[in-house]
Amino acid sequence: MCTVPSVVSWSFPSPLRRLVPCCPAGPGRGCPTARAAPDKQPSDVDVVAAVAVCVLIWLVGRLAGVDFTVKNPGQPEMVIGLAPVVFVAFLASLLGWGVLALLERLTRRRAAVVWTVLAVVVALVSLAPVAATDATAGAKVALGAMHLAVAAVLVALLPTRTR
Repeated sequence: MCTVPSVVSWSFPSPLRRLVPCCPAGPGRGCPTARAAPDKQPSDVDVVAAVAVCVLIWLVGRLAGVDFTVKNPGQPEMVIGLAPVVFVAFLASLLGWGVLALLERLTRRRAAVVWTVLAVVVALVSLAPVAATDATAGAKVALGAMHLAVAAVLVALLPTRTR
């Protein structure tokens, strides 16, 4: 008997895998049916989910009457509309995905743990500009929630897809 390669997912229950010898002829030639393991890469659904949560928070804020006008020191007033919300959430999600992919290449075993810690730290640090900006309390709460929502969705979805 030989061991089953990790890239092959056998079609029968796990306790039976040990009882079935590997077939030198390969799957489909008198051997148990084998299929490729599902793709372990994060999907674009993860990025879309992070963006969708931000859009939802922005819409709820808008419907609740939140004024998304912000003024940062040394800059003119700016209204945070839907387009910047989508763009920044999308970019942050892609950046998180890219960092995870890089960590997987560099650290292999601890990539998910290192990435999760890094994502939490970045999310918390990203709240500093929100706190420092001149805006209404509702805008600060909504913007802070958006920052934390992107982090929460990505932390929940990205590392689990790569285990």
